[in-house]
Amino acid sequence: MKWSKHWIIPLVALLVVVLSGKSIYDKEQLMAKGKQVYFHLAPVDPRSLMQGDYMRLSFAVLDSVTNKEALPKRGYCLFYTDSSGVLTGARFQKEDKPVRSGEQLLKYTTNFNGIQIGAESYFFQEGKADRYNNAAYGLLRIDAQGNSLLVGLCDSTRKKL
Repeated sequence: MKWSKHWIIPLVALLVVVLSGKSIYDKEQLMAKGKQVYFHLAPVDPRSLMQGDYMRLSFAVLDSVTNKEALPKRGYCLFYTDSSGVLTGARFQKEDKPVRSGEQLLKYTTNFNGIQIGAESYFFQEGKADRYNNAAYGLLRIDAQGNSLLVGLCDSTRKKL
């Protein structure tokens, strides 16, 4: 039984590599196949001394929710998009079903900062802050389960910056 102790570290290392690889694969699939959705951005301070150049994002649809305290801690934002992929309306619920015709799921959580969808920061290369000053939309890829990935920022014409 003593020899089995020597296999624990390599086994755990292999497990970490496999789980990390799966996470990377899932994100790559989401980037490649997820539905492209544009979220209107709400103005937020674009700088941080501690973290370097980044933009803290705030989405207009999430900021417009009036009674955030009444929302479940975790749930789903169900939203509609227009023909160009811009978010046009949203509602919130705890369960992932039922989904009405034309609605898309997006997972959310709530905390002291409000409603979070996992895309609250956009980091960019140092010295490139001016490039993102005109950002009007956040471009997200969303899968059928409500997982999202921020893939870029866009100007008012939805051209990627």
